[in-house]
Amino acid sequence: MILADLTTEDVRGLLARPRTAALVPVGSVEPHGPHLPLGTDTSISERAASDAVPLLLAQGVDAVVAPSVPYGVTNYAGGFPGALSVPREALVGFLHAVAEALLKDGWQRVAFVNNHLEPAHDAAVREAASHFPDRVVVACPLTRRWARTLSDEFKRGNCHAGRYESSLMLAAGGPVKDDVRAELASLATSLSDGIRDGKGTFAEMGLDRAYTGAPAEATREEGEALFAKLAEMVATEVLESF
Repeated sequence: MILADLTTEDVRGLLARPRTAALVPVGSVEPHGPHLPLGTDTSISERAASDAVPLLLAQGVDAVVAPSVPYGVTNYAGGFPGALSVPREALVGFLHAVAEALLKDGWQRVAFVNNHLEPAHDAAVREAASHFPDRVVVACPLTRRWARTLSDEFKRGNCHAGRYESSLMLAAGGPVKDDVRAELASLATSLSDGIRDGKGTFAEMGLDRAYTGAPAEATREEGEALFAKLAEMVATEVLESF
């Protein structure tokens, strides 16, 4: 269910049920190579949240996908056109307000579904959630228990707009430039290693086209398999909070 598509009477009926949750997709506006859209992270979060709804319903939790938060902390993409970063403090404050409003409305749990993996952004999302212990959770593949279930490219860290995200976007039906993607060379640059080495931007890591990994190898089938794992991640984080 999409919260924004419901009427106030629809919501009243849902909130009267025993266990409820609002899933808030969180993403960013940042470059994802020459082949994927700026809203890639948000689109992935939206699809993962949507796929988690029936899993939760099967376990007795009535869940809705709340409106997305499409802006994030995007410092690593600085210097590329289309990189729209917001201050960490602004994101924390906004997410805190969103969670507070949903809880006050009567939703028993709120989950921030985050697929923008910049460390400062992830920390901001978790800080906002921390003000509501046990009632607001974060579902993000940066958590080790979920990271180890994902693809080899993801585990290596060379997955920004590579095979991992390109496969997800193909499965999500997003605007992927396949002719461009097919001609992109595979890159081994690990963002995880670059961050540990103190490199502060994609440019400093040598990603002059804002991608790494192997986007040409992406498939819709792999994307569907990855979404199944991301949906399980979301559903499990919510269920464990009850």
